[in-house]
Formats: sequence, structure tokens, C-alpha cells
Amino acid sequence: MTAEAEEWALPDDRGAVREALIAWYEEDHRDFPWRRTDDPYEILVSEVMSQQTQLGRVVEAWEGFLERWPTTAALADADRADVVGFWTDHSLGYNNRAKYLHEAARQVEEEYGGDFPETPDELQELMGVGPYTANAVASFAFNNGDAVVDTNVKRVLYRAFGVPDDDAAFENAAQALMPANRSRVWNNAIMELGGVACEQTPACDEAGCPWREWCDAYATGDFTAPDVPTQPSFEGSRRQFRGRVIATLREYDELELDTLGHRIRVDYAPDGEYGREWLEGLLTDLESDELIELERTGDGLVARLQR
Repeated sequence: MTAEAEEWALPDDRGAVREALIAWYEEDHRDFPWRRTDDPYEILVSEVMSQQTQLGRVVEAWEGFLERWPTTAALADADRADVVGFWTDHSLGYNNRAKYLHEAARQVEEEYGGDFPETPDELQELMGVGPYTANAVASFAFNNGDAVVDTNVKRVLYRAFGVPDDDAAFENAAQALMPANRSRVWNNAIMELGGVACEQTPACDEAGCPWREWCDAYATGDFTAPDVPTQPSFEGSRRQFRGRVIATLREYDELELDTLGHRIRVDYAPDGEYGREWLEGLLTDLESDELIELERTGDGLVARLQR
């Protein structure tokens, strides 16, 4: 799929989308200690430890590791068996990660004079550092990365903007959304969004998701995603018609009840099974979710998007 084919899924007002997410993140987010540093070594240790390990368990291990080996020089001089033993004692997964981290520290000391490389491409020269980890370190240590695309980010992009389940599409959409020269805060923010608001079971309102006004899933109620089991049939469902209402009101400033009804379903009949009573119920739900506004006049009901 080409980048041109994907662009339609992203909002036109990307500046507002970006600032809403960054403001939400900066106002309140989970306080992991590696988010309070820009030391590339400390961030690399956190990234390697976090692979397939719950972040809550990583905190204690990360702090203990850095207390014992606070610099790349200290880790490079360590006995590899001690490093692997620490990894095992803290149940951090595959021991190869400990070996690679030890070797990467030696590379930094011996090949780079103790100074970390700063770009994603250069960081991939370190043992055990793949594209994702390299980009994360470049972003969080040097504010010099591309858009991070992990499972959480894919879920957010799929739900919010209808980005198709395709790696290239996710990469292009993520990069198009990220503001220039802000990879540190942006990548932290969008991963936080996927981690606390747009989880497999979403918590849109509870977490105050900043993208609700743009989000396709929030409008339709269809929260399927690449890593989430498929919900019951969408065709003909209430979720589908919620989405049609939102899409139609995006096209028109406002619409009277029957005009809107005829635009969202071909079998709309004011006094029929799918008529005014059915549509008013749908619109009342959307009004309760603060997605639309309803104006009740002497002539009937007028609907418009929430301003």
C-alpha cells in the first residue's frame, strides 16, 4: 500500500492532534525512572529489560543493575557470568539479552571511546540492538529518532485513524503524525496512550484519551485491533450507524432528524422500525458520549458535531 493511499486516514488538523496528545502526556503519565533521564546507557538497559517483561517488574531490576554497573565502563569490566546471573535472578527473560548488553557496553568503550552513537543506524551496530531498540534509544536519549512503532502504537493507529494492518502503513502513518524534532516526547506520549487508554480493553473516558474527537473506534464503538479478537459482525450493527452519523455530520454543518436518517440508511422511514424513534435513541447515546449536540426545536430535532 502506498503512502498516498494511507494519508486519507489521518486527520487534516494534525497540529491539533499532535498538541492534544503531547499536552495529555505532559499533564500526567506513569513515572518510570528511565523517563527522567537522557543517559543513553540507562535508557538502553531499560529497553533491553523491558522486552517481554512487565514494566512494573523492570523498575527494581533496572535500579539494581545500574547501582551495580552504573556506566558502560563498569559493565564492560564486569564478569559476564555475574551479569547473566543478575539477569536470571531477576527473571528478565532470555539470558542472551544479558550477554548482548555486556558486549554492547564493551563496544561503546572500545570502539566509540565511551561515547554512545546517536543515530538509529549507528546504534544498530551495537550487539543485540535491533531497529526498534536503536530507535528508542535515539529518541529518548538524543531526541534524534524516528516514530516508534510497537504493538501499542499499532493498536492506537488502527483504531483511531483506520490505518490498515500492514507494517509499512503503520510506519508511514506514525512518521507522518510525529512532529519534527520531538521524537523524545512524542514516542513516549503515543506509547503511553496505547499503554493506559487504548489497551486491548480500552479506557477512553477513564484515561481522558485526548484523541476521542478524532477516533474512529470511539465514534463507532468498534474497538477491534490487530492484537484484539474480532467483535461480532459490524455490518448492520449499532456501531456501524454510530459511525455513519459521525461521518455524515462531518460533511454537513448540521442536519434535521429525517434528513440525517435518509442519509445514513436506505431503509429509513420516519414511522418505521428504523425511523425517528430508532434514530433519536442513537443520537441520544452519541450526545451522552459528548460526540454530537442535539437542538430540540418546535419543528423537530437538529444534530451537529460537538464543538
